[in-house]
Amino acid sequence: MHAFLLLAGMLVLGSSFVSCGASSNERVRSSSPSEGKPFVGSDVLPQGIAVGDVSSQSALLWLRTDGPASVQIEWATVSRWERASKFATVVAPVSRTESIMTTAETDYTLIIPLEGLSPATRYRYHVLVGSADQTARRLSASLAAMGEFTTLPDDKTSAAVTFAWSGDLGGQGRCRRGVGGYPIFDVIHRQQVDFFLFLGDTIYSDNPCPSPPNEPGADFTATTLQTYRTRHRYQRGAEALRRFLETTPVYVMWDDHDVRNNFAGPYDEQMPAGRQALREYWPIASPVDDPHRMYRNVRYGADLELFILDTRQYRSRNAEPDGPAKTMLGATQLAWLLDGLRASAAIWKVIVTSVPLSVPKGGNGNVPGYDGWAGGPDGTGFEQERQLIVDAILERKIKNVVFLAGDVHWAQANAYDPDRDGVIDFHEYMVGPLSARPGRLTAASDELHPMRLVNESGYQNFGLVHVTKDAFEVTVMDEAENKRFSHVVPARP
Repeated sequence: MHAFLLLAGMLVLGSSFVSCGASSNERVRSSSPSEGKPFVGSDVLPQGIAVGDVSSQSALLWLRTDGPASVQIEWATVSRWERASKFATVVAPVSRTESIMTTAETDYTLIIPLEGLSPATRYRYHVLVGSADQTARRLSASLAAMGEFTTLPDDKTSAAVTFAWSGDLGGQGRCRRGVGGYPIFDVIHRQQVDFFLFLGDTIYSDNPCPSPPNEPGADFTATTLQTYRTRHRYQRGAEALRRFLETTPVYVMWDDHDVRNNFAGPYDEQMPAGRQALREYWPIASPVDDPHRMYRNVRYGADLELFILDTRQYRSRNAEPDGPAKTMLGATQLAWLLDGLRASAAIWKVIVTSVPLSVPKGGNGNVPGYDGWAGGPDGTGFEQERQLIVDAILERKIKNVVFLAGDVHWAQANAYDPDRDGVIDFHEYMVGPLSARPGRLTAASDELHPMRLVNESGYQNFGLVHVTKDAFEVTVMDEAENKRFSHVVPARP
């Protein structure tokens, strides 16, 4: 992953980080999570905690306090914590932030980078919270949370990985029901995944959640910064989601319902507010010189590289006729993707796109035009830009390319042979929803010459991926933990 810093205007700590040994009168706290489970004090961190955008050398820690507070984070390797616990007189080196205030400006959220980490290493962190008029270094500050995560292996190390992906949470009135809410996250957690890719529609801002049958608090359409924030807080009221985020690193990208249906960023006046709320509530890394950028790559060892696309922020209006000037990614992001694919030394190149590659996904009277890559009879869509990506794969003979998608609310998988030479050039798998109305099945369009592997709807679901240097295995699982589909792609040498 690139050397990312935090979004400017949210929290830029920079020189606030110190890495040092504890002083002689300040010994490292030696408490450890019971059986590997995190501890979270729900009274001061009511929305829990989350770790995201983990790389081989860094991670982001997300939290929200219930009002203004003073926060300090300290972290070290698990082995150092345990040596401190075993030998009570030994002081272990620890990295810590200065005290940081949570404020109303970011809805009392913080996203804190933990940097200078070692690859493939287990780390433990402590979150200390004090009142707004004191620093977290004082003895009266309390240990509000602690947890663990593992950094990714470096790009020279071959390592198997298991991860899950899905999207579409709380749509069409299928929101939190009961205290647990969204129980599918407990199912994903039981798969013991290394991380989760959340492919957008983290909220359905334009879909009210009637109560009953849902828990109260989201029976409105969000259009302002405060109402977007309220919808994000509503989602975190689900205990199953909080439990999941406390134990599983996430990589998050937005999609249309994080602002409103089928939006095109440069032309939507609600986009800045929706984007700010999303950035406040999810740990998403951005370079310091491009603070709104969300597209990024993730390198997991020698075998896997993810290219996570932002299909919303830079796109042309859906209703524009397709042509050379029409774009979903914008020129800079497209060049980044094509250069990254050509340069990648990973065995598996995975392109993560919130909208499907070849399912025609039409608009409506309010937002006309086709919203995914595939076009329709009205001449809209984004097929010419899609072809630039396909041509790069074919011309450079880039092997072992996989697309992961969501958005359409059903499970579909296709193997593509766009040059019709009898050799499959890449695969696409789409899943979802996590909790929303299942979609109306639509077959893939013929332009890329797909071979259908599965196409079925009617249940909530997620995708489970197991990657080795030799194979890419995908399983679609439903909310009852049933395996609905499985497929293995052998690596091409």
